[in-house]
Amino acid sequence: MGFDPSGHRRIMGCFATGVTVILTKWQDEIWGMTANSVTSLSLDPTLILVAVDRRSRMHECLTYSECFSVNVLTVDHEEVSRRFASRGPKDFSDLPLTFAKTGAPILAGALAFVDCRLTQIVPGGDHDIFIGEVQAGDMRDGQPLIYYRGQYTRLAQSTAVGTVAITPEKVGVSFELYGTL
Repeated sequence: MGFDPSGHRRIMGCFATGVTVILTKWQDEIWGMTANSVTSLSLDPTLILVAVDRRSRMHECLTYSECFSVNVLTVDHEEVSRRFASRGPKDFSDLPLTFAKTGAPILAGALAFVDCRLTQIVPGGDHDIFIGEVQAGDMRDGQPLIYYRGQYTRLAQSTAVGTVAITPEKVGVSFELYGTL
């Protein structure tokens, strides 16, 4: 055994992250989970990754659905994050959803989203890493929901920008200017 898992969790809790809900549709049902293990992986092709516990039902759903969306939550979505962080069936009845290019559900009102086609699954300890190629995406103004040291929090001031459609060209320009996304 390596480093103590509870110590690892506490240390990594010092790394503030945005909060997302991953959504997919499989066997005519919508499935979702809260995730902060989400990373922009590549610009060419445009790839994103999300780590999913192998024991979760969402793992099976993502494996067979072959598409998913990553929905960046706003400060108004804390209850949504808590709902999708729990095990068991999820209630979608009060959530407005749309569908994107791949057929993956999109959370209406999310700060941003990317719609992905699953391209690869890579083992990573007790999780698998689902890599998706971005097919579509968008963003809007708002404050992101942040998770830090086991608690939800928010930024001191908004760094949000106007609504912009995400294109590979715009992502490339951002990367050239800032060196990261």
